Amino acid sequence: MASRKSQPSPAERFQSLYAHGFVRVAACAPVVVPAEPQRNAEAILAFWREADAAKAALLLTPELSLSGYAIDDLLLQDALLDSVDAAIATLKAASAELMPALIVGAPLRLRGMLFNCAVIIHRGRILGVTPKSFLPNYREFYEKRYFAVAGDVADDCIRLCGEDVPFGADIVYAARDLRDFVFHAEICEDFWAPTPPSSTAALAGATVLLNLSASNIVIGKAADRAILCDAQSRRCTAAYVFAAAGRGESTTDLAWDGQVVAYEMGELIAEGERFARAPKLVIADIDTGRIAQERRRLSNFRDAAAREKHRIASWRRVDFEVAAPLSPLPLPLQRRVDRFPFVPDESAQRDRDCYEAYNIQVSGLAKRLEATGSQRVVIGVSGGLDSTHALIVAARAFDLAGLPRTNIIGVTMPGFATSDATKQSAWALMKALGIDAREVSIAPLAQRMLEDLDHPAARGEPVYDIAYENVQAGIRTDYLFRLANKEGGFVLGTGDLSELALGWCTYGVGDQMSHYNVNGGAPKTLIQHLIRWVADQALFGAEASKTLRAILDTEISPELIPGAAPQSTQAVVGPYELQDFNLYWLTRYGLAPSKVLFLAWTAWREKYDYATLKRWLELFLKRFFANQYKRSAMPNGPKIVSGGALSPRGDWRAPSDVSSATWLAELAANAPETLD
Repeated sequence: MASRKSQPSPAERFQSLYAHGFVRVAACAPVVVPAEPQRNAEAILAFWREADAAKAALLLTPELSLSGYAIDDLLLQDALLDSVDAAIATLKAASAELMPALIVGAPLRLRGMLFNCAVIIHRGRILGVTPKSFLPNYREFYEKRYFAVAGDVADDCIRLCGEDVPFGADIVYAARDLRDFVFHAEICEDFWAPTPPSSTAALAGATVLLNLSASNIVIGKAADRAILCDAQSRRCTAAYVFAAAGRGESTTDLAWDGQVVAYEMGELIAEGERFARAPKLVIADIDTGRIAQERRRLSNFRDAAAREKHRIASWRRVDFEVAAPLSPLPLPLQRRVDRFPFVPDESAQRDRDCYEAYNIQVSGLAKRLEATGSQRVVIGVSGGLDSTHALIVAARAFDLAGLPRTNIIGVTMPGFATSDATKQSAWALMKALGIDAREVSIAPLAQRMLEDLDHPAARGEPVYDIAYENVQAGIRTDYLFRLANKEGGFVLGTGDLSELALGWCTYGVGDQMSHYNVNGGAPKTLIQHLIRWVADQALFGAEASKTLRAILDTEISPELIPGAAPQSTQAVVGPYELQDFNLYWLTRYGLAPSKVLFLAWTAWREKYDYATLKRWLELFLKRFFANQYKRSAMPNGPKIVSGGALSPRGDWRAPSDVSSATWLAELAANAPETLD
């Protein structure tokens, strides 16, 4: 951890990735010199020192990186094997002053047999040796000509550099000083097999799975490897780091691309340049804390571990200490953190997500129409984002159900602060969609209720409190419910996921309540893209698309309080782009607030300063927990996104009377007031 001579300040500690459950790993594909272990050791040592300077906890190299892979019968020459042993001794001696654990590939002798091995070296020790479990003996590979498989000997240790070292494919390496950092190494063909050793290693506790590979390259094979890494990281709820042999290997009959990739639970977090003439170190900052959180959440992972308990009980655990730095310099993440976790950055993926999200909502409403036998829905149309999106969902659902759009009753209900712009947008959209469009002013009834309440605003005093706002919200919802009774339909809700998270909705008699809410699973940041996607697709014609784009340019406002400037929702509850970010990481992965803040600081610091990020996170925590009671009585509606669904019948279940005290205390304890 930190040096005893200089303990880190709170600001220094906060800015270190190691303080938040991340582990930096490095991987490389050095230029290999076939059959020259000492020269290869020098190349590896150069990368090792670079990884040390980057404060990585681990450095992965390719298969047989000390000897070279494509050297055929030279693997059986004692001169070569003796040179490999000497190269390992050289690396062991150099390791004393280096922070990362080195995983290096080497051919090693044991009981008259030769094994294709991963050697783990750290701080002057050889922690262990992992032999390859599955040997390819087809197409261009003939490894059984040279090597024995892991299970061919009963030995659980090997003599190496004058010491007995743990030997076997059943070893995981666990950091005593970094919770949740446990790694396992397998070799190339091992993860092409139906039962990769890494699957059992994950059940035995490994969160970081490593693959030393010498896979040659042919057309399409790089994509196959990436798919396997992706799939194994998903299936094992782990990180999977892969390093393949590159330049320098013999090209007598094969070629090599030096592919280096790192996946974390299906997300590509780092990759290197293929076919590089001058290979570079690849850095991957892995969130082992998130991996551990997700495993605790997944019942299938626990069940799989229980089924394999007798098998994994025999696995060995080798402990070591990383001594990761927390001072004196900040150590920020070198991985990208999405600013908008609910919305992909890549345009093609964003279009696919919008297509799916929109049709999830449409299908949900169409099913509800069929199940209830209803011919009509009633919806309040304000000219704002949420009611706009609910309306274009309804229009598409009625088309699919074979019902006329005139059975959609849209009502715009101007109040004390309704602007001409939003009212005009509401009417323009309703006309463009061809629905039954109506207008009812709530001002007279709201004025009467304020008078009955003896509210100062009824006498013209500028008192715009929560009662003043909710009189208007309540009247609107009450009217919609009674209209639905009269028309034989049901009320379609418009409130979105972000508003539910922040409690920015009027409980019971306001926008929190409806008969069915298509937006309850959609965060605000996604709704904005959904409306733009519908406009770009021209699903309802050019005039509707024009109106949709105009609505997207309108300030987000409840329009309940009169004034020269429009009432700003985000000035009260915070920028939705930040609060959706906080919502995702808090509910999807259960991260500690200080870690959520660290991620927000990583993603957003070019736009928001640290103090602003912390202030809005504190507000989010207070509002999120204080408004759980509103989410305990949510109307039905389809789940849309994998993170953040708040239905009490689904992803998020919590008591209505719990406080935010524990989360605020964690934030106060682990996030400094300032980073200056």
